[in-house]
Amino acid sequence: MVTQGEATSSTGSACRWPVPCGLTGVDVAADVAIALRIPRRGGVESSRYGWRVDTSARRGGLLTDKYELTMLAAALRDGTAGRRTSFEVFARRLPEGRRYGVVAGTDRFLAALRTFSFDDAALNLLSEFLDADTLGYLADFRFRGDVDGYPEGELYFAGSPVLSVHASFAECIVLETLLLSIFNHDTAIASAAARMVSAADDRPLIEMGSRRTHEQAAVAAARAAYLAGFAGTSNLEAHRRFGVPVLGTSAHAFTLLHTGADGELAAFRAQVAAQGVDTTLLVDTYDVTTGVANAVEAAGPGLGAVRIDSGELAVLAHQVRDQLDRLGATATKIVVSGDLDEYGIAALRAAPVDSYGVGTALVTGSGAPAAGFVYKLVEVDGVPVHKRSAAKTSAGGRKQALRVSRRSGTIVEEVIYPAGRPPQVDGPDRVLTVALVRGGDVVVTTGPDALAAARDRVASGLRSLPWEGLKLAHGEPAIPTRLIPGDPGPSA
Repeated sequence: MVTQGEATSSTGSACRWPVPCGLTGVDVAADVAIALRIPRRGGVESSRYGWRVDTSARRGGLLTDKYELTMLAAALRDGTAGRRTSFEVFARRLPEGRRYGVVAGTDRFLAALRTFSFDDAALNLLSEFLDADTLGYLADFRFRGDVDGYPEGELYFAGSPVLSVHASFAECIVLETLLLSIFNHDTAIASAAARMVSAADDRPLIEMGSRRTHEQAAVAAARAAYLAGFAGTSNLEAHRRFGVPVLGTSAHAFTLLHTGADGELAAFRAQVAAQGVDTTLLVDTYDVTTGVANAVEAAGPGLGAVRIDSGELAVLAHQVRDQLDRLGATATKIVVSGDLDEYGIAALRAAPVDSYGVGTALVTGSGAPAAGFVYKLVEVDGVPVHKRSAAKTSAGGRKQALRVSRRSGTIVEEVIYPAGRPPQVDGPDRVLTVALVRGGDVVVTTGPDALAAARDRVASGLRSLPWEGLKLAHGEPAIPTRLIPGDPGPSA
């Protein structure tokens, strides 16, 4: 009879997770599946704990690609898993025509790193294709290495060493997919949001894209947008989880619900009764002119705002402003929304618009849904390594970066140099690379204070750009990047 206990691997080490006793060698995975009577569904063996296991999701171990763990298995088998390595996150180029990017996702990654592990449910799933040694390693997994990087909210350019991970090969490779998925998404959103903030010219923006993306991506997108300068979000989970200010009042459905003789006016009166005169009334369900008149009748001249969600927004904004002023609602603000991106926002600069609601373009990165970050091995046991394939070259060795500015504060150059060997530069400079994790422990502020600091950092970074760098038109990066080469080391 099969009993539960510790399995012995092909090397004689014990696996510290529940498997049938007496199973040995690399076939332990198949034997475990049989012994536990794990059923198959559609050719995939499900866990005995069911298809959805919240503990595994919270720990994050399965938020990875299979090949990361098969590489780990091979490295454990041939003895290379423990070699000390450095991996670097960078973008070979900015999205086409973009002049800068905004680093985002750092705090979310550090939070994920704290809990990243593999529980029994995850290990049972992985037993479908991993041997006992690898399962035993993952059962005890905890990141114990170091991480350096740009602070969240910092600007970056092509080649910027945004993040560097220093640990055993095994530790570094297991984190790759999770790390890249967080940074590629959040940075894409923050970079697009920063362009929109710049285009809005100090007028507030509201993130309203939850219905245009995956439900979990929506939460991260709201945080990234706020980090980049948006005033708030409509997403309640982003408010709960990250403290992002939450905003929103009503949609067209509430107006359409009121089918009586008073129709729109009745809807507006009901909304004002529930939310007060400072609410925002949506005036374009039927006719905008009638909608504005009904809004002021329902709330009086102290109405907080009206929103226009369709039509020629620039023309309508002028018409609505004139009508509001004639009705005595001179302090009532105008909010516009409706498939806006940075170019649409910029086109409304001359219109009497007080704030913008942005959805689809924001949560999809406004044409660049991923930042294009890669995660490349740059050093093994202190020796630089690099790729030389024609289209995907990389520079070997651990790196740091600094940014040079004029005395006025305008930045003029980014310099990337071998770690620990800062160059002499002309003009004031600021080192960009900071310690984030040491010995597996996070050594920087996280949570709400970190988000507030990142938000300030973005604003400061945008102010430091040369004026050409804020242009929305396609062009070259806002500043040049200079790479000071170190020892090239072996190449592949």
